[in-house]
Order: sequence, then structure tokens, then C-alpha cells
Amino acid sequence: MSKNKTISGISIKSYYGLDNPGDFPFTSGIYKDMYREKLWTMRQYSGFSSAEKSNKRYHYLLNQGVTGLSVAFDLPTQTGFDSDHELAFGEVGKVGVPICTLEDMRILLKDLPLDQISISMTINSTAIILLGFLIVVAEENNFPKEKLRGTIQNDILKEYIARGTYIFPPKESMKLVTDIFEYCNQNLPLWNTISVSGYHIREAGSTAIEELAFTFSNAIAYIESALERGLDINDFASRISFFFNCHNYFFEEIAKFRVARRLWANIMKDRFKATNKKALLCRFHVQTAGSSLQAQQIDNNIVRTALQGFSAVLGGTQSLHTNSKDEALSLPTEEAAKLALRTQQIIAHETGVTDVIDPLAGSHYFENLTDELERKTIALIKHIDELGGAITAIENNFQDNKISESAYEYQRKIEDESQIIVGTNKFKEDENLIHKTLKIDQTAIKKQLDRLDSFKNKRNTILADKALSALDDGIKNNNNLLNPVIHCIKSDCTLGEITLIMKNHFGEHH
Repeated sequence: MSKNKTISGISIKSYYGLDNPGDFPFTSGIYKDMYREKLWTMRQYSGFSSAEKSNKRYHYLLNQGVTGLSVAFDLPTQTGFDSDHELAFGEVGKVGVPICTLEDMRILLKDLPLDQISISMTINSTAIILLGFLIVVAEENNFPKEKLRGTIQNDILKEYIARGTYIFPPKESMKLVTDIFEYCNQNLPLWNTISVSGYHIREAGSTAIEELAFTFSNAIAYIESALERGLDINDFASRISFFFNCHNYFFEEIAKFRVARRLWANIMKDRFKATNKKALLCRFHVQTAGSSLQAQQIDNNIVRTALQGFSAVLGGTQSLHTNSKDEALSLPTEEAAKLALRTQQIIAHETGVTDVIDPLAGSHYFENLTDELERKTIALIKHIDELGGAITAIENNFQDNKISESAYEYQRKIEDESQIIVGTNKFKEDENLIHKTLKIDQTAIKKQLDRLDSFKNKRNTILADKALSALDDGIKNNNNLLNPVIHCIKSDCTLGEITLIMKNHFGEHH
């Protein structure tokens, strides 16, 4: 794959920086050869209407060249409600796929090669249940748990900071996060147990510095919780991954990714005394900035996404999702999703960016920008430490207030036109265009509700009740809950029923 000459025949080296890629502190990349030997995983985040339609989209994307799947769940699934709950009305299948039962998950994953592709699941409050669904379906299809590859987001702290799809209070939510760490450490050696997410923090309006500092402060809290459980830092920390945003400010975003690797390696080495090289690596997925997409002149979003994706690649991401041009209007159409994927493929195969590792390394401007971002991020992490850590800071609304201030300042600049957004506050046009957007299939929603009703009527309710009772006992005894949850799933309990048992013990966060 790698080349030693440009298209004009000029000889090039693999690297021009000072530090060796693949060596501590990994500023220029976590692997020695980076993309010269293997490209990043190309994902397209997808899920809508129903398990059937989402499965069809996944097969389409695989045929178009994606190398990893990324599952979006609807809001009821994210917040622990079955599709037939009164609070789910109007939200079923809207921003992702509804998954209430084992039958739904079977349909979602039908004929997908679970032992050959990695699957990322963007789910947090109910992560333990969705992971359970995946494990059971894999077992039914004779895919060994040891071969399952992928990531479950499982990052509840950023929900309190920036997103809001929490269910339980922080302490109880942290128990579920750590249960997943412990279970996967013993049973799913290739599975990333968490994707600590700065993405949603940035989407809420933070700066790049706040995105890094809040993300790593949250990660520190997760590690401390796992250590309290008695887990070995050199075992579980190697399965921690990250999820970052890539926004419009091109060079700062590239520098941010270099800082992320260097800073995390030093945190793991100095603060937690990790010695396993894999535990020092900041492996991350990047998604281009949804908040940067504009409803006006939506074709401009293609350019924004291409530049952001290019920035993520220059920054050395391991995995990338490029947004579709129409996402300011709706979930992406099949055509728009394909164009977003083609954007990644053009970056990979036509630009030559993969021929040199960390191509901007050594630039005076770029190295100074990296150092300054790191210095300011360390200062903010230290301040959060002084407040008592991420959870105490969350309880005192520190992160929320900082993000609100940053978001206000950015919006003010847009409104006074000191920050130009092409087509929105400058170079505007009178638009009467009717864009083709994805329509949520109402018949698919009815089919989902009918299938759920049939599922409940056909199951053995005595077995389901016994399983829920065993889960209840597991919570009382403070056991790891993944095995009891898996038992509930195999006994045909629904996501909503499992969540309700947890609510009865843990309460709800308001």
C-alpha cells in the first residue's frame, strides 16, 4: 500500500518528524507504520425506522466498502423504554433503530459476519443490556465471544455533562460501567469496553481544550472506579478507547489529536503507573462535526465534511465516520451516506496522505500549537482534580457551565459575523429548493409495535419473571450484573423490563 515516491516521482521518506511513530508518548501515531500498512476503519453511523431497514442499510454499506459498522439506537432504547411505552410515543425509530427484545437484535444483525467486522454501538445508560443482546445473538450464530470485535460507548459521565440520555444517578451508573469492564476483561478480550466520548461535549459547544480535558477527566474517573473494583490497570486499560469530534478549525483539530495521544500516554504512565504499552495507547474514533452542518446550501456540507475528515486522518485517527450532507435536515438518505463514505475513500486512495506518517510533524507553527493545546488542557484537568474529580465537578455543574459559556461565545461570533459560516451568515441565497430527505416509515413503526406485542404474548412469562427476580437478587447482592442480564435476555425479558428492575433499586437521576 505504501509508496516511496510522489506521483511525480519525487522520493519521500515515511516520516519527517523528531519522535518515532509507535514509540512513547505516541505524538505522531500509536503504530510504527500508521496508514502506510493499514488504513483506518471506515464506519458510517446508521440506524433508523426498524431493525429490518437498519440491517438492510448495514449490508448496503458493507457492499459499498465500509470496514466497520456503527449502530445508532432510537431515544426510547437509549433511555430504557420499550417501543410500546407511553413515553416512547413519537420517538420510535426516529434517530436510530428501536431494540426492545432479543428478536429485534436477531433481525438487526441478520447475516452479518460478526467474527470478521467490528461493531460500534452508541449506547450508554442501557449499554449493559445492548451488549447482552449482542452476546446472545453471537452465541446463537456460533460466533465465539472471544472473537467479537468492536466498541460499546458505555460513557455515562458525558451524558450528565452534555447529552442527557442518563437514567440512573452517577454512582449507580458507574457500577454498570465497571461491571462491563470486569465482564469483558474476562470474556471478550478483543472488545473495547468503553469509548470515552469528547464528541458530544464538543457538539454541545465546548472548545477543543475543554473537549480534551473533560474527556480525559471522565476517563480518569472510570479508571479509578475499575481500580477500586480490583481490576489490573495493565489488563483492562488496554481496552479503553476514545471518541473525538473533528470541527472546522483545521490545524487546531489535527494538533488536538496529537495532544490526545501524548497526554493520555503520560497520564497512564505517571498517574496510574501502567507498564503495558497497550494500556498507554490513546486509540480513538473520530466523527466529523454534526453541529457544523448547515441547513442552508446543504451541498456546502460536503466540503466541510471532506476537510474535517482530512483533518482527522492527518491527526492519525484509527476509525472515522464522515457525516452526510443532509444531516442538518434529517437522517441521511442512502445516496448521501454513500457520498460520505466515498469522501473517506477519496482521502485514503487519491490524496497521497497515507504515504507519510504525521505529515505536519516538525512545522514550527504546528508543533507550537500542539504544545500550547497540551499546556492548557493539562491546566484544566488539574483544576477539575482540585474540584474533587470529574464526578464532583459534574454534580456542581462545572463542565456544563463552561460548555454553556463557550457555546454562547461561539454563537455570538456567528451573529456578529466575526465568525463566518458560508451560506448561513455570509454569501447567503434565497433558497426554495426541496431536498430529498429520508422519511421514517410509519408502517415499520407499526410492525415494530406488533412484533413486540406478539413477542410478549408468546413467551413463557414464568421463566421471564424468574429471570427478572434473579436480576433483582443480583442487584441486592451487588453482583456483576452482566450474567443476570444475559439470563433475562435468554428468558425473553424486554429492555424496558430489565431497566425497570434496575430503576427500582438505583432510582432515577433528575
